Amino acid sequence: MKRSAILLTRDQFREAVFARDGGCCVICREGAVDAHHILERKLWANGGYYVDNGASVCAGCHLRAEATEVSCEELRRRCGIDQVLLPDHLCPGEIYDKWGNTILPNGQRLRGELFDDPGVQGILAPVLHLFMSRVKYPRTFHLPWSPGVGADDRMVDDPDKMFDGVEVVVTEKMDGECTTMYRDYLHARSVDGVSHSSRDRVRSLHGAIAHDIPEGWRLCGENLYAVHSISYGGLPSHFLLFSIWDGQNRCVSWDETMLWAELLGLHVVPVLYQGLWDRSAVRLLDDVSESQFGGEREGYVVRRADRFHYKAFRRSVAKYVRRGHVTTNDHWLHKEVVVNKLRTLTGQIS
Repeated sequence: MKRSAILLTRDQFREAVFARDGGCCVICREGAVDAHHILERKLWANGGYYVDNGASVCAGCHLRAEATEVSCEELRRRCGIDQVLLPDHLCPGEIYDKWGNTILPNGQRLRGELFDDPGVQGILAPVLHLFMSRVKYPRTFHLPWSPGVGADDRMVDDPDKMFDGVEVVVTEKMDGECTTMYRDYLHARSVDGVSHSSRDRVRSLHGAIAHDIPEGWRLCGENLYAVHSISYGGLPSHFLLFSIWDGQNRCVSWDETMLWAELLGLHVVPVLYQGLWDRSAVRLLDDVSESQFGGEREGYVVRRADRFHYKAFRRSVAKYVRRGHVTTNDHWLHKEVVVNKLRTLTGQIS
């Protein structure tokens, strides 16, 4: 293991960062007084005390770096850091500011998990005008027994500790396109809103219910219009809701989700189990290979039944994915659209 990827104590971190940078601020070359975390330590489960997550700064440049007026990329360049260390729940290939907010190619930013923490928006005051009112759906970690873990996937360390004494809801994991609806906007995993024929149906649905979505809230669900790697034989709808987020960036409880679904006339993903966390009961779902809607079952998702904040997502949601599931990413967008079948009111397939 490279020394730069070894977790240090706070004092070791300061000493190692200063030694690498010659005791000088990497921005202005004056004497350094702080070892700045390039990515905020609160984003790391272990504090992020890695040499390659540190930069020596003077007091004035430290304030600029905290306010993200000096980018993480610029700090790494000035420190001679040639690898990007990220907390497990952040996605390789994306660009983040110090506080874990995603920076888009056009320079605009998405609100990350620490955006609503006390004082953070005050620190970010010089760049607040760059933020969009959009939030990307978080990365979901796998359960330790999930056979569909890929090379870039991450796994929950201890689900029994994570969900101990907690009421959970286990829902079927659907093979669709994660889609987020706001009062004034709709986007898939990427927030660019690129048009595609497979999204026309969900756009029409959004147009019909958008006025009933509270300002600042968002609905998340699966757009199942197009076949990805699983062909469904009898869906109740081409959009299935799985979570709702309020104006404080909290995922509302499952009971509230069901209530809103009824009010909005939306179908939800199938519930496979609800009750106190019970590993044995949940694991009975491992070998069920058929979806409730025809076709294969991709897997299942476990979430807390109560409400939780966006920054607690990785401690509140986990998934199981079947062995051999094909991760389609976006390549299905470039193929002819094959439409998943809907169930009619009489139970027949259309």
